[in-house]
Amino acid sequence: MVRNPISAQHRGLFNRLRYKHLHMLVVLGSSQNLHRAALSLNMSQPAATRMLHEIEDMFGCQLFERLPRGMRPTALGRQMVRFAEATLNGLDRCAEDLAVRRQGGYGYLAIGTIMGAAPDLVMDAVARMKTQHPQLRLRIMGDTSDQVIRLLEQGRIDIAIARRNPETHSDRYVFEPLGNEQLLIVVRNGHPLSRRRKLSLDELVHDWPWILQPPTSPARIALDQAVQRLALPAPADIIECSSVYSMQQLVQLTDAIMVLSESALRDYLRMGLVKALPLGFAELVAETLAPFGILMRRNEPLTQEQRTFIALLREQAGITNR
Repeated sequence: MVRNPISAQHRGLFNRLRYKHLHMLVVLGSSQNLHRAALSLNMSQPAATRMLHEIEDMFGCQLFERLPRGMRPTALGRQMVRFAEATLNGLDRCAEDLAVRRQGGYGYLAIGTIMGAAPDLVMDAVARMKTQHPQLRLRIMGDTSDQVIRLLEQGRIDIAIARRNPETHSDRYVFEPLGNEQLLIVVRNGHPLSRRRKLSLDELVHDWPWILQPPTSPARIALDQAVQRLALPAPADIIECSSVYSMQQLVQLTDAIMVLSESALRDYLRMGLVKALPLGFAELVAETLAPFGILMRRNEPLTQEQRTFIALLREQAGITNR
């Protein structure tokens, strides 16, 4: 495919744009405060103000809206912050990959995964990858789907294993389904509900506290939709937590009910630390729980390491026709 030639206007912009400008966009996008950004960049606030004006002059538009207390990125500003994050992370990743290869290593691969896919599919593929390529440097980041997608957007990971959600339908990504799993409602061992043989979601919603992932996580969305279908109110007493490990600790210290994937809970169930409630919850949310799969940035060439890992994921998932 022949690329369109870069116009003189765009070439002039690229020639003026510097690493320090990208760093300023990222720091200011995060802090949304020019004083804090200046401190982080080790410069005076007047110098930071001049740099921001310089960046906005380059692009010919306002990137940050000035507010009485701080500032926030405009729509174009958010786009430029995402670009700066991805560019800086890409430069860091390139430097790290070159350093690994100079030292005789095979390369570098960063993976982001939801915990539901990690215990079986992803970890098995990682183990086989390291067996084949012992010198490959692997980094694995586990989180909820929305956070894993954010890592992919920032360029901090090469491949995401996440559940389908509105973000995955963006033109920026390619999604390939791998499978699905069931969600369980569990309580700690010895919880009053653990001895009950019959329960209803109505009772749990009204009478008990809950430990749940953030509202944007697919597991939380599935629960919310199940509650709505039954015309029940959302649980009012909630501890919201994005860390699966922290959730697993909290459920053992409280009388709260927790919703997580079966694979993330497998070891805790086997050790008897938690008990699944007899609710038929998996069937209740089966239609609304989005499948998980491989998520990649569109129109970005794959490295040999990425192609090998994707092939291992497909094989592990029993997908052989791709």
